[in-house]
Amino acid sequence: MFYTRTGDRGDTTRLGGKQRLSKSDVLLEVIGAVDEATSAIGMARALAENPARKAALLTMQKHLSRLMTHLSATPDARERYPGLSEDDVAWLEQLIAQIEEDLPPLTEFVYPGDSVPNAALHVARTTVRRAERRIVAFAETEPGIGAANLAYVNRLSSLLFVMAVNET
Repeated sequence: MFYTRTGDRGDTTRLGGKQRLSKSDVLLEVIGAVDEATSAIGMARALAENPARKAALLTMQKHLSRLMTHLSATPDARERYPGLSEDDVAWLEQLIAQIEEDLPPLTEFVYPGDSVPNAALHVARTTVRRAERRIVAFAETEPGIGAANLAYVNRLSSLLFVMAVNET
């Protein structure tokens, strides 16, 4: 069953089948922002025509799912759910470098909307930026959010930007 009726009052929700949190808890805001980013990347993936691009976007979604697991773990359990690694960040950086090779120098401001895939990638990029802001704020008060997790979301928005510019 996909509902329990335990959150019908609108005040709490169960996280990962364990602890109950207020629906206004900052952790739910952080996880929700990452979930929105995952969905926005999914829209960009659905609109992508290039199989390699589709595969890369799916990998990003899987990485963000791992990040959500890390963020939702209690501080003492975060070691068991490490989230993202320096290798994941390096993967993004490698993709950025590959795509940048084919881009002409930018000489003016970039406006989203040159094509549907371009617009979807820009929506994903800005959604990732919002998630990044939420994660950074959360990490300021919550111990154990690894540096690679923060670097990953920063590079992810950069990758989505160069992908979008490449789609024009």
